[in-house]
Amino acid sequence: MKSLLVIGGDRIGNILKNLEGEGFGEVIHLNGRKKKMVRTDIPRKVDLILVLTDFINHNLTGAIKRKAQESGIPICFSKRSWCFIREEIKRSQINVNK
Repeated sequence: MKSLLVIGGDRIGNILKNLEGEGFGEVIHLNGRKKKMVRTDIPRKVDLILVLTDFINHNLTGAIKRKAQESGIPICFSKRSWCFIREEIKRSQINVNK
């Protein structure tokens, strides 16, 4: 099972269920609203990072993008809508079912 780090969005209840249906066994969620989150490290076990662009501190977006590139973890950006999220996950070309 693959793991996913979701950053942004205050509540992701239905999205969480859909992500599990797509094969993500572990989903870690950070709401991304607080300034201190810029210093947050990315967990090592994450296979993909999803940034929900509608609800996130702008500085955090840049910091997470830089940290993901340094770690070699794929990152995708999406609105907080399931159809956009699903499309971005497909575009990331990560094989979730491995």
